[in-house]
Amino acid sequence: MSIFNSAKKIIPGLLLCILIAQLGVFLGKFVPSIGGAPLAIFLGLIAGNTFAKSTIFAPGSKFSESDLLSYSIVLLGGTLSINTILQLGFSGIAFILLQMALTIALTMFIGKKLGFSKHFRALMASGNAVCGSSAIGASSPVINAEDNDKGISITIVNLTGTLLMFALIPIANYLYNFETLQTSALLGGILQSVGQVIAAGSMVNHNVLEMATIFKIVRIVFLVIVVLWLSREFNNKELEMDTEFALEEEAYSKKKSKISVPWYIIGFFILCILFSFGLIPGEVSKTFKLISSKFEIVALAGIGMRVNISELIKQGPKASLYGLLVGLSQIIIAIILIKIFI
Repeated sequence: MSIFNSAKKIIPGLLLCILIAQLGVFLGKFVPSIGGAPLAIFLGLIAGNTFAKSTIFAPGSKFSESDLLSYSIVLLGGTLSINTILQLGFSGIAFILLQMALTIALTMFIGKKLGFSKHFRALMASGNAVCGSSAIGASSPVINAEDNDKGISITIVNLTGTLLMFALIPIANYLYNFETLQTSALLGGILQSVGQVIAAGSMVNHNVLEMATIFKIVRIVFLVIVVLWLSREFNNKELEMDTEFALEEEAYSKKKSKISVPWYIIGFFILCILFSFGLIPGEVSKTFKLISSKFEIVALAGIGMRVNISELIKQGPKASLYGLLVGLSQIIIAIILIKIFI
């Protein structure tokens, strides 16, 4: 019965996302230079901030943004071989690690200069360096962050990523003429969420979409390291000061044990391995690709619907400036590192 009720709640928002996605694809045929993906996001953004602000659409748009996107990523694994992933090479991995490390360092530094708390800065750092809301959600309990800090950081990180999603396209065109590896590194190395990477990649071409997603997935794999570092950075100091050391240490250990790689990343690699060994037939792989693209466009509509413009205004100029400065820093870091490694 609970499953039926959950499905019932999802249907209104999901149907609206499907409708918006199809409208975006249809309109994209008339403006191929823009394409259906960005139009689906834009139409979703308009809908979510006007006539579709009702909470009745929230469960469905959330399902589209998160669940459908996760399924899309898993299915994408069934269309890529290990050889494609290995194209990143040592230089690609080095680029990702340095991009993440420098993003964390600069985010902490900028936030300190602007007067934000260490906990809030840590959430902003993990969200921008790794995978947006998911990274913030994973980092929040291990640093004992307040709900208010969590909510504001998620809002700022997501809105920063949405702005960068559109801003990086002309930058990639100007600097790299949409060369696949460099453009993919720029998009996959900077953008905050998987959905934003897929959306931006789809604005360029399918090769960039695939490779940018791989860059992003490698970043997500390193989420475990980032969260473990944050938990050690914050909790070790708290443990030293706490008289109930043993109880706190036990709680700390439990927190560490909960840290894990998202399920869809594991699913992606499983299907990727199966495809690489020829265990997924070509026709099945084509079907995966078709379904993945359909899920993807609906997910993008959901992403647009869940961008709350009024929330950005509520955060005020200081928090918005923080997000803007971090985003600009990420771009500068990425351009320099791509010049060196890619």
